[in-house]
Amino acid sequence: MAIRSVNEMMAAARAEISNLTPAESKRRADEEGALLVDIRDVRELQKLGVIPGAKHAPRGMLEFWVDPESPYHDPFFAQDCEFIFH
Repeated sequence: MAIRSVNEMMAAARAEISNLTPAESKRRADEEGALLVDIRDVRELQKLGVIPGAKHAPRGMLEFWVDPESPYHDPFFAQDCEFIFH
């Protein structure tokens, strides 16, 4: 199996996601019930502050918390809604 470059992996990821402005993220949360998930490191939260109402999920644990098969699964991520990751 060939190893993909970082640029290739980033291009593949960008093809699968939507980038939202802060205003659009807030609108979707307020009007459509989207849930905000802050994936920044705890040191960034301490330095820069938290997003009011957002769930904190450290980036390094995200896949484990989202996967219902994982022993670390967080039921928060079992909700049937749009998640907006910051």
